[in-house]
Amino acid sequence: MKKQFIKVVLSCAIVAGGFSSCKNSSSSKNVSRATGWNINAKEGGFQYNSDFKEQETAPGLVFVEGGTFTKGQVQDDVMHEWNNTPTSQHVQSFYMDETEVTNVMYLEYLDYLKSVYPPENPKYVHIYTGALPDTLVWRNRLGFNETMTNNYLRHPAYAEYPVVGVNWIQATQFAEWRTDRVNEVMLEREGYLSEEAKYKVINGEAEGGFSTEAYLNRPESVYNGQIDSLQGKMKKDSVSVFAKRSSGVILPEYRLPTETEWEYAAQAQIGSREYNNYRGRKKYPWEGDYTRNGQRVGRGDQLANFKQGKGDYGGIAGWSDDGADITAEVKSYKPNDFGLYDMAGNVAEWVADVYRPIVDDEVSDFNYFRGNVYMKTAIGKDGKVNVIRDSIVYDTLPNGKVVAVNLPGEIKMVPVDEEETFLRTNFSSSDNRGYRDGEPGSTRFYDRFSDEEDEKDEKKMYDSPVSKVQVDSTGNIVRAYDKSNNRTSLINDEVRVFKGGSWRDRAYWLDPAQRRYLPQYMATDYIGFRCAMSRVGSKSKTKNKTPRSKKAK
Repeated sequence: MKKQFIKVVLSCAIVAGGFSSCKNSSSSKNVSRATGWNINAKEGGFQYNSDFKEQETAPGLVFVEGGTFTKGQVQDDVMHEWNNTPTSQHVQSFYMDETEVTNVMYLEYLDYLKSVYPPENPKYVHIYTGALPDTLVWRNRLGFNETMTNNYLRHPAYAEYPVVGVNWIQATQFAEWRTDRVNEVMLEREGYLSEEAKYKVINGEAEGGFSTEAYLNRPESVYNGQIDSLQGKMKKDSVSVFAKRSSGVILPEYRLPTETEWEYAAQAQIGSREYNNYRGRKKYPWEGDYTRNGQRVGRGDQLANFKQGKGDYGGIAGWSDDGADITAEVKSYKPNDFGLYDMAGNVAEWVADVYRPIVDDEVSDFNYFRGNVYMKTAIGKDGKVNVIRDSIVYDTLPNGKVVAVNLPGEIKMVPVDEEETFLRTNFSSSDNRGYRDGEPGSTRFYDRFSDEEDEKDEKKMYDSPVSKVQVDSTGNIVRAYDKSNNRTSLINDEVRVFKGGSWRDRAYWLDPAQRRYLPQYMATDYIGFRCAMSRVGSKSKTKNKTPRSKKAK
């Protein structure tokens, strides 16, 4: 009897100890391991989102778990370009658009710009027109394509077709706009903004727009200083409460994927994984060396939208090989093993990188990217971050198109200077587009301290033609062609990479390793784009991997 009593007492003690342990465990996340102070105390002190679990998948995106892969051509280089020599690279996990950006997605962007920055206002005249796709890309001197010129962008029949006629600059600006709109929704959902805030801007009831970076740096400046009247339920007792990066609510920016990310996502070697190796090489985003479906269901069907031969863009009438003569509606073909559609065919896609023939893996084999231009926020005389109000900056592109460099309400950015670069080993300047491959220190141009600018341009390794565009005294654009006979290259720091085959390309270009380039201000009827987003936090979203602690036992 006595032994039984002791067992009961011990059991109760163990249970009580367990509850106590659970209680301590659950509250420990709000107690600092550095100081012992309470975190998120009502009385004040350090406030932090200790309940954050992992990054939310933003609208339109698919998670791509990072890893190592062979970037570059692993098949024969029949074009003998030698611009995609195989290198071993590692990519961090990221997110990518499930499909290419479609016409209806881009039309939403145009509608927003037209509503918030009406082109009839002289102050905003170039914002909307600068974002318009070039619909004239469909024209051909010896072809009748006026139907696409007039209808492809706006007609509902093409709503879910990939947008084309968009240059690299316009694609990056779309991604910036998309970042702000999505974060507006996130802040509204979490109660930092009122539900009607975004619609008041569109309907003209509130001035200015929402900028994510402006909100994080100077939240009181958002909506042209009207943020107080547009705050949501988080506002308490007339005290404004703003989200910060530490709140875990603000998503990273939408952007163009890097070339390395795009190629890794297109290959989707994860479907060929065996333990920590890949089974063989993939020529296309799907298994096998052929473009036709070999499975019983759909056998013989083409797996992508591409040009199959001279004059053959889709097969004979009545039965089509790929179901399309120009572009095809997104999701018309099976996705790859990451769940991404049209990573081969349909339209080629802009990526973020500046083009160079050689990938310098000696310097970087982790998240490789050529195109870094490091900027920082401009600080005004009052010591605060400089928010742009009415001083909209426009840029006239080499082809004469005028685009807005910034939108009202955004923060002003300036290149980093010696304050950030002094005695650093990882970077020494703001502009790194030509690092180790084209900047004065790595070219044939040794007389780089010459005062003759024209002479310096002629001696550079990458000296593509320069189209000089000027505005005369009457406001008309004067276009002048570069007539120099000393040019030796079509490459410069404004030439960008595009990847993947398109409806106009033969099967050779469907290989994810293939890479081409075009000036960033040019647009075509076969290049579109999709957005990406970096992942913050853990590499994987799955929790079924054996923890290291268990392996060690």
